[in-house]
Amino acid sequence: MSVPLYSSDLALLDVISEKRALRLEDCGLAKVVRHKGHINRVVFYRRPGDPMPPTARDYLGKAYSFEQPLADGHHCWKLRPLQGGRSDSTLAPPEMSGIFQSVLRGCMTGQAPAIRGT
Repeated sequence: MSVPLYSSDLALLDVISEKRALRLEDCGLAKVVRHKGHINRVVFYRRPGDPMPPTARDYLGKAYSFEQPLADGHHCWKLRPLQGGRSDSTLAPPEMSGIFQSVLRGCMTGQAPAIRGT
């Protein structure tokens, strides 16, 4: 009977025999998952040199807004400056000003902006 073999980040690697699955478990390289007494799948343990599995945050990118607690106990959303730091007046570098204003004008008129130079 064949059993699916997965990497530590749960990517399907191969289909192996039950005998090989038990050998991997005996060597301490993988975890054998059983269901009702039968081998269901084999998952390699994560080793020190293996990369971390991807998370949802890897695909979402950096958050440019965050909840800021106020002195009175309420919370509001605040924009994070694109160039870093804690400035409240310059949220974007000067070279981004034209693009930002173009997008803003497009949103105000209900048209999709035509962005050039990017």
